[in-house]
Amino acid sequence: MSRLAAVQMASGPNRQANLIEAGRLIADAARAGAGLVALPENFGLMGMVDDDLVTAAEADGDGPLQAFLAEQARRNGVWLVGGTVPIASADGRRARPACLVFDDRGERIARYDKSHLFDVHLADSGESYTESRTLEPGDAVVAVDSPFGRLGLAVCYDLRFPELFRELVDAGAETFIVPSAFTAITGRAHWEVLIRARAIENLCYLVAPAQGGYHANGRQTWGHSAIIDPWGTVLDRLPSGSGVVVADRNADYQRSVRRTFPALEHRRR
Repeated sequence: MSRLAAVQMASGPNRQANLIEAGRLIADAARAGAGLVALPENFGLMGMVDDDLVTAAEADGDGPLQAFLAEQARRNGVWLVGGTVPIASADGRRARPACLVFDDRGERIARYDKSHLFDVHLADSGESYTESRTLEPGDAVVAVDSPFGRLGLAVCYDLRFPELFRELVDAGAETFIVPSAFTAITGRAHWEVLIRARAIENLCYLVAPAQGGYHANGRQTWGHSAIIDPWGTVLDRLPSGSGVVVADRNADYQRSVRRTFPALEHRRR
């Protein structure tokens, strides 16, 4: 058994306030026995305008958000998945949405840059998002060994692209970590369907920390952070508000499910 935790927040434009809240919730998860804690997408900053992420972008390996993650992992003795941190791109005109993994000594061991950018117009609400204007996508598939199984990293809109998760399984992934900030409209319609489907079809645990609530920029995010087991069972969830969901990963159970229901071995394409 190993204990996993997903943090839910409603981040705003005040970075210091966000970090205080994130630190409190990481400590709560550690006190609950979690050895791995995952923060949501944009945990450190939900700006008033999209360009705020570009302005706040940090050099790779140096900056207040990265220093915070390293210190929190070390202080709490947990593996910490840092949602997304804006990292400066080569041209400086956009930021890279980077999901960073730190071990319990505060050492960074992995970086995954979100592959699929949310360029969508929601007719029902009139909301419009064009992440590609201010964000630069990554193109690497990232899986990393950990005490919690081999971790496969994805971010938010990536959930809609099952081929990425198949590539992660082919890279040995056993536990998916998917920091997110789903809109209220898309979350209500699709969030639970997607996170359960990605767990079921790949026979993986899935940890889904999310933004959840009303934000100073007028945006509303869906929340419903959850942890899913390889059979698609929701082990814990938090519909709304700041908090932590916690559940145990049972490696023996996962091996048993994969052995008795060998769908991954039955793939023909």
